[in-house]
Amino acid sequence: MAVFLRADDTHRPWEKGSGKKLWGLEPDSVKDKMPKFLPDVPEVREDVVDNLGEAQAVDAYVGVLMKMLEETGQLDHTLVVISGDHGMGGMPGAKCNLYDFGLSVAMVARVPGGKGGRVVDDFVSLPDLAPTFMEVGGVTPPAGLYGRSMKKQLQSDQGGQIDPERTWVIGGRERHVATAREDNLPYPMRCLRTPKFLYIRNFAPDRWPMGAPYSATATGGPSAEELEKNTFIAYPDMDASPTKAWLILHQNDPAWKWHFDRAFGKRPAEELYDLQKDPDETKNVADDPAYATRKDQLSKELMGKLTDAADPRVTGDGLTFDRPPFTDPVTD
Repeated sequence: MAVFLRADDTHRPWEKGSGKKLWGLEPDSVKDKMPKFLPDVPEVREDVVDNLGEAQAVDAYVGVLMKMLEETGQLDHTLVVISGDHGMGGMPGAKCNLYDFGLSVAMVARVPGGKGGRVVDDFVSLPDLAPTFMEVGGVTPPAGLYGRSMKKQLQSDQGGQIDPERTWVIGGRERHVATAREDNLPYPMRCLRTPKFLYIRNFAPDRWPMGAPYSATATGGPSAEELEKNTFIAYPDMDASPTKAWLILHQNDPAWKWHFDRAFGKRPAEELYDLQKDPDETKNVADDPAYATRKDQLSKELMGKLTDAADPRVTGDGLTFDRPPFTDPVTD
C-alpha cells in the first residue's frame, strides 16, 4: 500500500510564539545549544522553538496516519518513509544553502517486518526514493535513473554503515525565488559531502547568494514587521522570518556583523569545511595551504561526477540555466 502525505506546517509562515503557546516549548530551552551561525538571542531562540512546535504538529499527523493504518489492517503491508526536503526556512545557512543545515534532513522509515531502533549511516538523498519504491513494489528501476535503491538499508537488521560505497552525496541549487536577482538569474552551486568534509563550488560568486538586498541598505530599509512577513522585500532567497528581520536590523552591530555576512554576504568560488574540527561549518579552509591537496581531490571528484551526470552547469559553456526559458519572467 502507498500513502503520500504532504505536511506544510514546517514551511513558512508559522505563528510567532506558537512553540510556547501551543506546544509548551520554552525559547530558553535552546539557549547555549544553538549552532554558531545562529545568534543566540531571545528573538532567534523563539523562532527556532516555533519551528520545533510545527515539527511536533507533523509528528502528530503521522501518529494519526499510523493509527489509521493499524486499524484498517494495512500497517504490516505498508512501507512508511518520512523526510523533509530542505532545512529550516527563514534561517541563515538553511533552506537554499548547501551547508548541512540546509541539506541534512530527517529520513525515517518503518519497514513491515523490519528491525526498528536502527540508525543507518549510509549517505542517501531524495532521488533514492524513486528506485526504492520501484524495487519494493516489484518493479525493476529503469537504466539511467540517478537515484540508488535503499532497499538493502531498509531490510538490513544492522545499524551504522551498511553499504561501504555510500560514503558521499551530491547537492545542488540553482534558484528559489525567480526574481531574487536582476534578470532572474540563479545562484548556481554544487557540493560534495563526505563523512569528514563538505566541499562547495559557487559558480557565480559575484552574485548575491540569498538574492539582492533590494530595499535593505546598511543605513535603512524595511521595518521588522515587513521583513518578518514579506519574503520579496530584501534578500528574497531567504524566507521572511523573525530571524531574517533580526539579522538585517542588526547588520551594523559589531557583535553580529559576522552572522549577517555569513547569512547574506557574497561567497568565494570555493568553500571547504573540515567537519571533524568545525561541525557548524563556520571556518572556510579552502584557501588554507594545509588543505590544498584535499580541496583539489574533492574538486576533481565533484566535477567528475557532475560531468558523468551531464549536469548542464558543467557541460557546454555552463550557462544553460542562465538563459531563457529558465530566466523568463514568471507570471502567477
